[in-house]
Amino acid sequence: MILDFSLGCMGIPFFRGLREQLKLCFKVQNGWGIWVDVLSDAFCVFGMRILLIHADRFSFRVTGETTAALPGELDKSKSEGDVSEALVVFMAAEKGDNANVGSVADRVTEEVLTLAAQIGAENLVIYPYAHLSSSLSSPRVAVKLLDEIFTRLQSHNHLKIIRAPFGYYKAFEISCKGHPLSELAKTITPSGHADKADEAEESQAIKAEKTLESEWMIMTPEGKSAYSGPAEGFSFATRPNLQRLFRYEKSGSRISEQSPPHIDLMRRMELVDYEPGSDQGNFRWYPKGQLIKRLAETYVSNFNTRYGGMQVETPIMYDYQHPKLNLYLQRFPARQYVLLSDQKEYFLRFAACFGQYLIQHDMQISHHHLPCKLYELTHYSFRREQSGELAGLKRLRTFTMPDLHTLAKDMEQAKEEFVRQADLAIECLEGFGLDFEVAIRFVRDFAEQNKPFVQDLVSRCGRPALIELWEERSFYFVAKLEFNFIDALDKAACLSTVQIDVENPERFDITYVDESGEKQHPLLLHASISGSVDRVLYAILETQAIRMKRGQKAAFPFWLAPVQLRIIPVSEKFDKACREILSGIPYRIDYDDRDSSMGRKIREAEREWIPYILVVGAKEVAGGYLNVRTRDGAQRKMTLPELLAEIEPQMKGKPFLELPLPQDIARRPIFVG
Repeated sequence: MILDFSLGCMGIPFFRGLREQLKLCFKVQNGWGIWVDVLSDAFCVFGMRILLIHADRFSFRVTGETTAALPGELDKSKSEGDVSEALVVFMAAEKGDNANVGSVADRVTEEVLTLAAQIGAENLVIYPYAHLSSSLSSPRVAVKLLDEIFTRLQSHNHLKIIRAPFGYYKAFEISCKGHPLSELAKTITPSGHADKADEAEESQAIKAEKTLESEWMIMTPEGKSAYSGPAEGFSFATRPNLQRLFRYEKSGSRISEQSPPHIDLMRRMELVDYEPGSDQGNFRWYPKGQLIKRLAETYVSNFNTRYGGMQVETPIMYDYQHPKLNLYLQRFPARQYVLLSDQKEYFLRFAACFGQYLIQHDMQISHHHLPCKLYELTHYSFRREQSGELAGLKRLRTFTMPDLHTLAKDMEQAKEEFVRQADLAIECLEGFGLDFEVAIRFVRDFAEQNKPFVQDLVSRCGRPALIELWEERSFYFVAKLEFNFIDALDKAACLSTVQIDVENPERFDITYVDESGEKQHPLLLHASISGSVDRVLYAILETQAIRMKRGQKAAFPFWLAPVQLRIIPVSEKFDKACREILSGIPYRIDYDDRDSSMGRKIREAEREWIPYILVVGAKEVAGGYLNVRTRDGAQRKMTLPELLAEIEPQMKGKPFLELPLPQDIARRPIFVG
């Protein structure tokens, strides 16, 4: 039989309904025309489709590029080919094949080798042919499968193999033999779940992180009792949290075996909750939680603006096969969400790096502009963390990240900015009322060459630091500072971070013009002076959980408290007096007008961590003062001017937003039952 094709054979389907049947018209030598259904009933199961044809002759040539073409594909394959006496393997990868790419590749290779041996074929053609399926995998998975199959077949030296390119229009001609094994169609389904389809593909950086070997040290600020040596030899008696950080980092495990206390607190106080209608690790924010989040965002953004960060906004999705972005994905230890649009893959950003790199590439910069700082508050950043690692607001999949990128002309300038950004981070975290432990990671050569910088950095932090030394650089940075929070379960979480990047300016061709008029690649600093805003709230709630465990009262910093003051009347006849007080207080104040006892109202205000409770009754109205209860348990008589004078310093330098709820409590809905 002779089968002639001159079709656009590419990496994307253009026939719809091929799932039901794909019929190929064969010109038969005796003149009879027959139709052969190459899709059997078994094709209802997703798996790799292969059509194997033993051919007298097969030839093809590339006629154009499709949107599914991937960078470097033509380097691995041929743009044309002509071969006699060959086994031609048409193949299409389907959705689900990524469940275990290795097993699919093994089984396809076994099928091809078995048939090649049976028919005595030593010439093979691997030919991507999307028209075998209407439920194709992503181009990235398809190419990965082709690579795996091609590599396995190449190990058999007696075979001569031609690989046609994926993602290109191709015309081909084939002359099919007529024996019983000359045409076979098969579906190869994944076996086992070694790759876990619901997990994102691991980057080279994640794999490197798992095998990374390093030396752990403790370095203290200079002084009489200064220490610089192995972490195991340090006395942690006065720094138990630093010891917890060391144990946590050395274990390498991020799995949460217990539910952190902040999860109960965030729900009970109607701040944040799980969203069952979304992917796990995504949350709904109620009015009070959204208020805290916006205040924190404003506070952090103000720091970045004062420092000189120029605020930009960039897309949340990027082309997975963009040649420079794809390389960066492999150098960043994070898992991605991937989405498919018109057979083109995009990934959801996990930081502002991608958009800012592309902006910096297009910018015209001279040495006069350096250091040059771009800032973005990424309201939506995505990391597909493993399900066992997800733990409330500590580790989630969608988060808000304040991201600063600074271009520096040389290492000296980079170190100067590194120190300034570390100082900003300390001031920022202290403003949130958070304590932290310091971890600094260096490539050993960098640390040895910059000892004064390392010591100065530790001294500025004002506490012992856990130092990790890498023998070689596995990532894009040579130095990374982390301020870590230790929670109620003795687990660590990174908040602030600053890094010196020595790779990406060159990779993304970011340049500046130096004093002599020559183009140079700058260095790049990555910084988030607070860490993700979601994680900041986690740290605040966990801090208060620790206080409660010690028998102390929990409290928000006054400027972050959703309700800063509450007025409670002794009875409803003091309604007018309460409303007059309401109008004279320029902060987030509400009024408990519910039909409940005063004792119950006070208990509920305490349960909400409200900083100031104002009780108004006959004595207060007659005396012209307020009965003020504060979170420390004190009860005082204060005039309104005295109260406002006490509050004012607590708001200095902090942002303010109005109450996001009805002022009268009786009018509020209940968000968490």
